[in-house]
Amino acid sequence: MRDILNESFDNIVVDDERLYDETKTYIETIAPDKLNILKHYTGKVKTFEHFNIEKQLKSLFGKTVSIPGGGYLVIEHTEALHVIDVNSGNKSNSETDQEATALNVNLTAAKEVARQLRLRDLGGIIVVDFIDMKSAENRQKVFEVVKEEMKKDRSKFTVLPISKFGLCQITRQRVRPEQNIVTGEVCPTCGGSGTISASILVTDEIDRTIEDLLTRQNQKNLTLYVHPFLHAYYTKGLLSKQRRWFLKHMKWVNIMKDTSLALTDFKVMDEHGDEIELQSAYTEVNGLQDREVEA
Repeated sequence: MRDILNESFDNIVVDDERLYDETKTYIETIAPDKLNILKHYTGKVKTFEHFNIEKQLKSLFGKTVSIPGGGYLVIEHTEALHVIDVNSGNKSNSETDQEATALNVNLTAAKEVARQLRLRDLGGIIVVDFIDMKSAENRQKVFEVVKEEMKKDRSKFTVLPISKFGLCQITRQRVRPEQNIVTGEVCPTCGGSGTISASILVTDEIDRTIEDLLTRQNQKNLTLYVHPFLHAYYTKGLLSKQRRWFLKHMKWVNIMKDTSLALTDFKVMDEHGDEIELQSAYTEVNGLQDREVEA
């Protein structure tokens, strides 16, 4: 609180009474005008669950990180360096101009990359593989955004210009021990011999996929196949998720149970009954993990 408390804080929530009293005393000393944003949480539900932090942690510290507009990052760690790969995902199908698509995704990714470096406190050499751009002017635009976003970082850093291959090299001094939170879960269908992506994230991925198919790709008469548990989640209730999709887009999405699918798997069929190939962070990573389990 001494280092980072500023005017951008809306709330400070503490669930321990003793710590709440200590925090209150300290804020009265360093920033008495901020005392009104301090809250003592006494609910029965765990703090992280109540404020939806558990779900955010699963999303933020996983191997893949979704970014607005349909793209995503894949973050890999090696002994020598950290590699961040930028992918366009479903957005690659939404624009005819590939250069414009690459620029838009890269500009969004540049902001998220800088944020991830701070969140995970990644240190040493970081190589960011942006989507290839032919225009030197566009590469410069992305480079400027990276530099501007990195200014929010309290660590010492150096950012090198993006090469013609789309690679941007960053060196960063670590402030504290690296935050490497394991978000994978034991695979329930292989006797614990493999891991899958966090199951709590699958509904987010389904929602993004359906939204993209209905809006950007203007699909209709879609059929979504999911695990029975997810079928209940999307169809039960007076104002179910299925009905909310219809009210928002005026297009009905059929949702079918498929007991052969794992809890974290799903597939979408078009109006002709053909399966739609989904290019997403979640399905791609699951595919990689499936191959690892088979190996």
